[in-house]
Amino acid sequence: MRLLAISDLHLANPTNRDALAALPQASDDWLILGGDIAERLDHLEDLFALVAARFAKVLWVPGNHELWTVRHDIEPGDGAGELRGEAKYLRLVELARRHGVLTPEDPYPLWDGPGGPCVVAPLFLLYDYSFRPDHVAFHEVVDWAREESAVCADELLLSPAPHDSREAWCARRCDEAEARLAALDPGLPTVLVNHYPLRHDLVRIPRVPRFSPWCGTKRTEDWHRRFNARVVVYGHLHVRRTDWRDGTRFEEVSLGYPRQWDQEKGLLPYLREILPGPGAA
Repeated sequence: MRLLAISDLHLANPTNRDALAALPQASDDWLILGGDIAERLDHLEDLFALVAARFAKVLWVPGNHELWTVRHDIEPGDGAGELRGEAKYLRLVELARRHGVLTPEDPYPLWDGPGGPCVVAPLFLLYDYSFRPDHVAFHEVVDWAREESAVCADELLLSPAPHDSREAWCARRCDEAEARLAALDPGLPTVLVNHYPLRHDLVRIPRVPRFSPWCGTKRTEDWHRRFNARVVVYGHLHVRRTDWRDGTRFEEVSLGYPRQWDQEKGLLPYLREILPGPGAA
């Protein structure tokens, strides 16, 4: 019995979809899906149906790609229009729940398998542009990133509606998550799961260093200490790695685009074991 995780499956690509379809049954294991799974609702629903049938429990958090407004996602009925912002997110939550997949809106489950007990907390926190250099003012950040062609597509595709801005939506999500985490039994360790890294010093993407403003919020820098995290799981960076901070293990669990992983190995080796974890007996 293992707690496994993967993110950034990017199922718009048929190579990644084929690899997912070939995953074997793992009926005792739990699976964390760490966001940037797909843009389209139909791809996400297919994924939820597949993994829910192959794993004992599945948890999902959204990345920015899930929240993009794309032409395939149309509201039915009168006044039909493309799903935007929070409406898109809530539709994703509805799809996940239809297949028994846990979301950031559901009660946090208790992992009582090897390496536990731990509360597994799926989070949806977004970003607020605070992962930027001190000399770059908030109102200058997009132009600063554009100087090196590092502007995120979210600026065109990720609506914050009905919130005034993405940073306002981020603040509200952080408020809600912080209150829920603070209400947990402080004696129980946690596994914190968020698409974005919780700490700025974990953002190491030398190919696009000015992409960092779209990678999280400094508000969460100490959450691993405040909320007794045994492991923090994240993706988004497409840089698979393990880091340690203050005795907490941080796992970046991205798969990425086909050029970023070895198709001959299949998807199974890219499922990261979160618990019991490396070196466990």
